[in-house]
Formats: sequence, C-alpha cells, structure tokens
Amino acid sequence: MPYISVTALSHPGLRREHNEDSLVVGPWTLCGSVTENPQTMAFPLGHPLVVAVADGIGGQPAGEVASSLVVRRLALFGPALDGEEAVRDALGMCNHAVYAAADRAPELSTMGTTVAGVVILEQELLVFNVGDSRVIEVGPAGDGIETSADGGLTGDRAATDDTLHQVSVDDSPPLAHGRRTTSIVTQALGGAPTFSAITPHVSRSTLTPGTRMLVCSDGLTDPVLESEIDDVLRAHDGGRAVFELWKAAMAAGGPDNVTIALVSLAG
Repeated sequence: MPYISVTALSHPGLRREHNEDSLVVGPWTLCGSVTENPQTMAFPLGHPLVVAVADGIGGQPAGEVASSLVVRRLALFGPALDGEEAVRDALGMCNHAVYAAADRAPELSTMGTTVAGVVILEQELLVFNVGDSRVIEVGPAGDGIETSADGGLTGDRAATDDTLHQVSVDDSPPLAHGRRTTSIVTQALGGAPTFSAITPHVSRSTLTPGTRMLVCSDGLTDPVLESEIDDVLRAHDGGRAVFELWKAAMAAGGPDNVTIALVSLAG
C-alpha cells in the first residue's frame, strides 16, 4: 500500500540565539525547537497531508510566535486542504491571524513569517509558498527510488544526471550583481505595521511513485550550494539525507535557523 514518509529536522544554527522556524507534518507541529536527530513519520496515502516550514522574519520581533501560529493553524486546516482554493483561503486566514495577534499585543507588532510546503492528496500534489522558504522537487516525477541498508540510493536513480527543480516561487527582489542570496522578501504572513493582503503561490502536479520533495527554510539554501544539496540527495534518502543536509549547513557556518523536511511517496 502506498504511503507518505516524512523525515524532518529543525535547528537554530550556529549564530542565532534561538530558533524562529516552525514545522508542521500532518497533525504534528514543531515550534522553536532543536532536533539534531531527524525524525521520521509515515502516513497512509488518501486524506490530505500538509507538510510545511514557516520561517519567522529575522530583525523583527517575535518571529517564532508568528511561525508557530501559522503552522498550528495549518495543522488544524490540514484535513480540509483538498484543492488550490482551499490552500489559498487557509493561507489568507493565517495572514489575518498573524496581524490579529500582533494587534492584541504591542510587543508583537510587525512580527511575520514566510511559509512553504506541500499538501499530498491521493493523486495530486499541491505546492504553496509565501516568501522565500522553498519547495524543491528531487529528481523527475515518476523516477523510482531504491535504498540500501545504509540509506544510500541504488540502481538507476543513483547514476542519473537529474538535478533539483525548485517548484516554489521566491518572493524576493532581483539579486544585485554578484550576489547569490538576499534576506529581503517582498511578501510574508504579517510583517508590517498595518494589514497587508497576500497573493500565495499555489500549484498542482500529478503525484507519481517515487516522488520526493524537499521543504526547507533558507537556513539551508542560502549557505549551501544547490549542487551540494543535489549531491546529498543523489547519494542518500530519508534520515541520512536530512542529517547530511543539516551537516552541510553547519559546515557552511550555520548562519541561520535551518529546518528541513524530506517528503517521499513510497510503497
């Protein structure tokens, strides 16, 4: 029977005092925590399953409050996220909730968060984001994945020249010449003194056997080159892959909070 496997990890990095990232996997949430050991969960395919990362906006107050508020609402909305419009509506309600919470407490004013994730349906995959957290397809749809006992890939998949394909849309201004990343985002959930509406990016694709999706905050994609992420995901799957990605972010200086979720359709 097909099932969804999700392996996740969240860590503050080496330069931040605390973790402003939050994560939702189905009904389970992880907010402002440290998990150096990847956690793996399995879910039956059929009912909507939401997997998302929210990254509190740095340099503004209470990013961890905004990100946790969003993932907890997505956990509640999850079973009803059965189409693109439902996802857009849910993100709109999350945006209103962040502003409403900030209005009730002056110390939370201008708090905000990005969010990116997937909803796995029985035959479709919905991808969504607001801000610069990312969803990346690992390899072409329909390419089967076999793993060895140590988590390494075997067979044809390990020998292909497949590359990563980002399927989320970065809400960032054009990069200056010579720069690879930017901390500026053009829209977020909350983040402004007065309410600002959002235009979520939502797309759908066919769910096929062997599908793998990487959902992560920019604490991974900013310091670690795409080619290095690709190399790790060619060589490993599951917990080993997530652990090696975290190690790569730490080896690159761990400049920011890093949260990683690797989603696989197996069985």
